Amino acid sequence: MEGSVFAPALEGIKLVKSEQGEILTQPFLEACKHILPVIDKFGASMALVKSDIGGNITRLETKYASNPTRFNYLYTLVQVEIETNTTKSSSSCTNGLLWLTRAMDFLVALFQNLVEHADWSMAQACTDSYNKTLKKWHGWLASSSFSVAMKLAPDRKKFMEVIQGTGGDISADIHKFCADFSPLLEENHKFLARCGLDDMKAS
Repeated sequence: MEGSVFAPALEGIKLVKSEQGEILTQPFLEACKHILPVIDKFGASMALVKSDIGGNITRLETKYASNPTRFNYLYTLVQVEIETNTTKSSSSCTNGLLWLTRAMDFLVALFQNLVEHADWSMAQACTDSYNKTLKKWHGWLASSSFSVAMKLAPDRKKFMEVIQGTGGDISADIHKFCADFSPLLEENHKFLARCGLDDMKAS
């Protein structure tokens, strides 16, 4: 494939919104899925993040597949749970969307750190983005697991070479990904906040 490992994600993001500007379920989940191969390149340090993201995508996809017409728009997955008073369930789509969005916040912050702080080690870049995004929502156990995982963070230079792919400007691709994807995540947070559902913590 031509270009960096971000190329499919950049293409996917273009399809996420309907002509009316609403976030579509399947294209949003596909755009998130395109980031999984990038997470793979982090190796063992991101295994937990990857399985968390993958699990939440699967949960939302399963619900979408049960009625693609009804759940064509992403937020209908949450609205139906608000109506049935099931948003707070640990296996709810609301919970899935919230944690998927938070994990993506972390990755966007991490990618931004990698292009904006050339002198930082990978562990520094990861820890800073974790502190800015996920940490406040995590309990002691999750925070401890993250600290251990960061000791396995790959060498920054090697990582950047691997995700560079076959040519292209990796820094430009990362900047574009962050610029295009961040507003979608922000929209998710605003919607969840309007429903009073943006501040659930991990147990």
